[in-house]
Amino acid sequence: MFGANLRILATRYPSVSQLCRELGINRTQFNRYLSGESFPRPDVLHRICLFFDVDARILLEPINKLALDQGVLNHPVIANYVGTGMTDIPQDVFPDGFYRFSRQSFIDADLVIIGLVYVFRRDKHTFVRGYEAKEAMHQQGLPTDPDTREFRGVVLPQEDGVGALVSHKKTMATSFNYLSRVASFQNHYWIGYATRTVRESVTGCRAARLVYEHLGKDTGAVLNAARNVGFCTPDELIPYHRKLLQLDRPFS
Repeated sequence: MFGANLRILATRYPSVSQLCRELGINRTQFNRYLSGESFPRPDVLHRICLFFDVDARILLEPINKLALDQGVLNHPVIANYVGTGMTDIPQDVFPDGFYRFSRQSFIDADLVIIGLVYVFRRDKHTFVRGYEAKEAMHQQGLPTDPDTREFRGVVLPQEDGVGALVSHKKTMATSFNYLSRVASFQNHYWIGYATRTVRESVTGCRAARLVYEHLGKDTGAVLNAARNVGFCTPDELIPYHRKLLQLDRPFS
């Protein structure tokens, strides 16, 4: 039964070799699991269950009879409204890799925040992951440890671009990002806006223009971007980012 269930779960992945690498399991040993010749040790079973978001019942029960949680976006009540078409965003629409982003600071309108995120695909879905700049967290009186600074989100296809729902771990605050590709000879810029779900404030804003620049997996460009995350003045901003952000024009 375990082998049969594992074969079903493995069909989500185009390459068994890639799946074995992500699981950290030897390909020969994985094949023995698939054929039913062997069962995993408890620690390996735990790793497999976490990876596929299942529980240990896959040892004994057919997977199609397990009440697996497919996530709120795929709940039958809204699946045909919010969840439809969420998978298989083409690479030419929004490719994997690192992105440098910039937007007006939500805390200080005279400053711009520069950050770095990583976009990747898993189980036919597109995700985004990144870390808030330490300086930004410190200014808000928040911890600056990596676990608190980390944010993740899911990328959603939109009519003329992509959107993303992004949140920190175990928080009720969520931001929504919208991005549309900029027509240019470089063809690796996106422009849109970011909003955050907080109460209106006299001193802060809840929506601002957002620029994404695709760096891909160019190690030099990524490391250079990582060294320059944080706040900067508009004059210190990369010229093309400054042009796209149009900081002298109110956002509407």
